[in-house]
Amino acid sequence: MITIQIGERTFPAVLEDNDTARAFAALLPMTLDMTELNGNEKYHYLMSDLPNAPEPVGHVEAGDLMLFGGRCVVLFYEGFDTPYTYTRIGRVADAAGLREALGAGNVQVQYRPMI
Repeated sequence: MITIQIGERTFPAVLEDNDTARAFAALLPMTLDMTELNGNEKYHYLMSDLPNAPEPVGHVEAGDLMLFGGRCVVLFYEGFDTPYTYTRIGRVADAAGLREALGAGNVQVQYRPMI
């Protein structure tokens, strides 16, 4: 598990059991400047690729943490159907309040190992 902190709000998240999630966890702690996109997600391009195995997900849920391509970390705060392919990294355990914490614009998000 990891924690995702946005301002004063902290959200526990469960990581997937895959190489992408393990490589992401190995980068922690890290703070990402995440950019708003489409009124449903925040994203950030890492400096280098993570292992990835993209697959069609069909539907995204609020709280999903995924990798688009090899370097784009995406934190979703709104659920929707999608034709895009992602590699799952993890999921916020309880996404209540996530949308409000992330706000309408770009935001700084801290990812840390859970102690």
